[in-house]
Amino acid sequence: MIQRLQTIFLFLVVIAMGVTIGTPLWEQVDTGSGTGDSWNLTAFMLTNLDSSGEEIQSSSKWYIAALASFAGLLALISIFQYKVRSRQMMLNMINSLIMVGLVATVFLTTNGINQEIAAEVAGEYQIGFWAVLIGMVCNMLANRFIRKDEALVRSVDRIR
Repeated sequence: MIQRLQTIFLFLVVIAMGVTIGTPLWEQVDTGSGTGDSWNLTAFMLTNLDSSGEEIQSSSKWYIAALASFAGLLALISIFQYKVRSRQMMLNMINSLIMVGLVATVFLTTNGINQEIAAEVAGEYQIGFWAVLIGMVCNMLANRFIRKDEALVRSVDRIR
C-alpha cells in the first residue's frame, strides 16, 4: 500500500535530493593567504570568487547533480514498487550505494580543492551536503520498514 510509513521516508529521500541539487554543498573562504578568495560548490558548479565577489574561475560539476537526480528518481520509482517488496528493497539498496557515492564524490572534490589551495581550514559543508546524509538515513529507515512488512506477510502466510 502506498500510504505506508516507508513511503513517507522514500518521499523524504526525494525531497533531500532536491535540496541537495538546489542548495550549496560546501564553502571555503581562504583567510590564510590574505586574499579573501572563496570557493563555493553546488551540485552543478564549483566557483572561485575574489574578495569583492567577482568570479575568478568556475568549473562544471554536473556529475554531482546527476548522482543526486538519479538517487531522487530511484527513490520515486521505489515508492511505486510497493506490490513487489523484494524489488523495492533492491532499489533502495542500490540507492544507498548511489548516495554513498554522492557523499564520497563531494568529499573527494572538496578535499582536492583544499589540497590544491593548501588551505589551513577545511571549509564548511552546507545544507546540501547534510541533506544527502539525511536522505541516506531516511532510505535506511524505509528499507527497515519494508523488511518489517515482508516479515509480517510471511508470518501470516505461515499461519494459513
